[in-house]
Amino acid sequence: MRLLVIGGSVFLGRAFAQEALRRGWEVTTFNRGRTCADLNGVEVVRGDRERPQDLARLAEAGPWDAIVDVCGYVPRVVGASVEALAESASTYLFISSINARPGWPAEPVDESSPRHRGSKDAGPEDGDYGVLKAGCEMAVEQGFPGRTLILEPGLIVGPHDLTRRLTWWLRRAAQGGRMVAPGAPDREMQLIDVRDVAIFGLDRIEAEDAGMYLVSGTPANATWGRFLGACVAETDGEAELEWVDDQILTEHEVKVWTELPLWAPREGETAAVWKPSSAKAIAAGLHCRPIEESIHSTATWLFGPGGLDEAFGESRTGREAQGITPEREQILLRAAGVRPNGSGRLM
Repeated sequence: MRLLVIGGSVFLGRAFAQEALRRGWEVTTFNRGRTCADLNGVEVVRGDRERPQDLARLAEAGPWDAIVDVCGYVPRVVGASVEALAESASTYLFISSINARPGWPAEPVDESSPRHRGSKDAGPEDGDYGVLKAGCEMAVEQGFPGRTLILEPGLIVGPHDLTRRLTWWLRRAAQGGRMVAPGAPDREMQLIDVRDVAIFGLDRIEAEDAGMYLVSGTPANATWGRFLGACVAETDGEAELEWVDDQILTEHEVKVWTELPLWAPREGETAAVWKPSSAKAIAAGLHCRPIEESIHSTATWLFGPGGLDEAFGESRTGREAQGITPEREQILLRAAGVRPNGSGRLM
């Protein structure tokens, strides 16, 4: 099999390229070469997908059995790639997002749920992330009719993740001390390892499948207690989890999803954040490894040579800030009745 990965050096694109190489496929990556190094064993075509001449040069490097597009965010940019490569592959696998479904995270969603009314010709100023992802889906569907695979992931974790979510918790746990744990330990989560997304996507390509799959993981495949407990265990177990109720976090205006990464209130507009359905994908063979395995692999990379710099270095400063300051964390701990000196809870 011959595979083109648009992207291919960062997180999800890296996982697709790595899994394809493991299967013995011939892999080409197309990117600007500015973020991370390409994997050994891939054929590299340097270029910018927003430059028509670069897309034309890329098309000349084909054909491929399939294209995997992990970095499409603007419909008209994705549409230009699709148009340039329409005769270069049999299948176009586009990585979209659960955000393309406007009902999420307030309510459970699946592939039959309404999709944002995006436009395949939209530019970056024509909507938010979810609206633009929906427009990208439409652009691919039009350019590769009957030959499109669309994956809509939920929350992806795993090694080489640059989003500063799981990695923030691991770094915080490594610092030790009393640590805010949001909500309750038994609150269910639904996470998926980046490698499992790649395995499923390539399996669908091999099956000559077409269609759309929501890939958010198996239902309740983790809890906050398991998630943070594994983070502590992977960092020598010196941090002490102090569970702080949603009400306290809301009263102190903790920013949902970012200030305590992945946290969202159990009720209201985020009531179903961990309840999307991947039933269709599971029936088609999606498998999710235990969250402890994902956290172990991520910690091995993060605390290994170059990992912290890759995840948190100065070259990543353009990314959205994640996590609370130590001062803010102490305020939350005191509000929850935890003694500032770490000697137990206030009576």
